[in-house]
Amino acid sequence: MTPDQLQAMLEKHRLWILKRTGGARLNLAMSDLHGYDFSKSVLHAAKLSGANLGRSILVGARLSEADMFAVNLDRADLTNCDLTRADLRGAYLRGAKLTGAKLRGADLRGGALLNPRRGSPSGLASVDLKNAELDYAVLAKANVSGADLSNATLRGADCSNANLQGCNFSNAKLAAANLSNSNLRGANFTAADLTGVDLRGANLAYAVVDGATLQGANLEGTNLDGVDLDRANLTGAKLALSQETLPTDLRNALKLHYRWMETNGQEGARAVLDGADLRHIDLNGVNLSGASLRGALMTDVRLGGALLIMSDLSGADLTGAIFDGATLEGVNLSRANLSRAFLRNALIGPVALRDGAGRLTGRRWPANLSAAVLVEADLSGVDLRHANLTDADLTRAKLAGANLLEAILENTRLEAADLADTLMPMPSPAAVEA
Repeated sequence: MTPDQLQAMLEKHRLWILKRTGGARLNLAMSDLHGYDFSKSVLHAAKLSGANLGRSILVGARLSEADMFAVNLDRADLTNCDLTRADLRGAYLRGAKLTGAKLRGADLRGGALLNPRRGSPSGLASVDLKNAELDYAVLAKANVSGADLSNATLRGADCSNANLQGCNFSNAKLAAANLSNSNLRGANFTAADLTGVDLRGANLAYAVVDGATLQGANLEGTNLDGVDLDRANLTGAKLALSQETLPTDLRNALKLHYRWMETNGQEGARAVLDGADLRHIDLNGVNLSGASLRGALMTDVRLGGALLIMSDLSGADLTGAIFDGATLEGVNLSRANLSRAFLRNALIGPVALRDGAGRLTGRRWPANLSAAVLVEADLSGVDLRHANLTDADLTRAKLAGANLLEAILENTRLEAADLADTLMPMPSPAAVEA
């Protein structure tokens, strides 16, 4: 096909789109167009099934609703191309450049091409997007189920509400991509970079995330049934797992403790969960007063509004934990790591002690935060009266509006802390004289 012939066909296609006399729909099915330049060409609804467009230039081309069934786009440049609602079933896109491309509503499922000589399927093939560049591409509502996207780049791509079931994303780069409400059931994310990805409301059931980086990812409302997160990096991820995801022994221990608290110790049993793995668990509003959680793994746990009166959390890893509005009077947090934790408006003051008959003794038991690490923690409005903060590290912590009256601040680090409107304890006479 000569360039003149192709240009004539493109002109007729333009007239066909405009519904003018002399127009004809472009039909290049099964054509060899290897390396052709279609930059900014209008190919809307064109017939390109089975065509060889390997290494072709389609930058800025309009291919919306085009029939590209089983097309070969090996290493083709489709930068900023419009592929909205295009039929790309069974397409071969290995190494293709799709940066900024629009694939909203496109169909990229596997497909079988009829053999033109025998009229029979030549074999069902999944869409091959290995090493494809899809940075900032729009795949919202696209059907890409079963596609091979290993080693592909999808940084900042919009894949919201897309069907990505069973896709292979191993070693893919998806930082800051939008995967909200997408179907990712059974997808393979081995060693994939999912830093800052939005997975809210997505179906990630039975997906593989071994070695995946999910730092700062948002997994709120994500279906994680059958997903093993132990080998994934979830640092700073927004994730709340139901208590029902815990092992049976931990679930039972929590239920017995709740009953123990409800019946004032007449039924159930005090929870002893030293060293337990409670990472990312949603425990908002629960009553864990008196529980022993020494050395527990509780990064990003949610304990907003919870009761932890006289609980022992010494040495626990509570990095990124949320205690907003919680009551932790008399709690033991000595040597605990609360870096980047949220304790806004929490009550961490002393607890009034009672005797065996329930009568007040007149004594108070202060909270123990000695040697605790609270670097960059948010303690805005917190009540830390009488608390022991000896050797605690509150570097860059937010303490605006906090109450630290009569707290012990011996050798406490407060470098670069926000102390706006903070009520601080009066210096000791010895310190004043010095």
